Amino acid sequence: MVKIDVDRGLCVGNAMCVATAPGVFAHNENRQSTVVDSKGDPESLVLEAAANCPVSAIRVVDGGTGRSLFPPGPMVRG
Repeated sequence: MVKIDVDRGLCVGNAMCVATAPGVFAHNENRQSTVVDSKGDPESLVLEAAANCPVSAIRVVDGGTGRSLFPPGPMVRG
């Protein structure tokens, strides 16, 4: 299972993530992305949505290992 976070301080609401993984992402009342169901779409679509975010507001972490899947990097604690 993955942990998905959207940095609403960065999110500009262009909806690329909503279009790519609509089972996971939706817009809130401020037209910013929010995670509605982390299991709503395949992990590959979640990673594609994160990669296509124009402001890099989406972080995806492997829930088991803590390894950052997007952006690629070291383990994340938290």
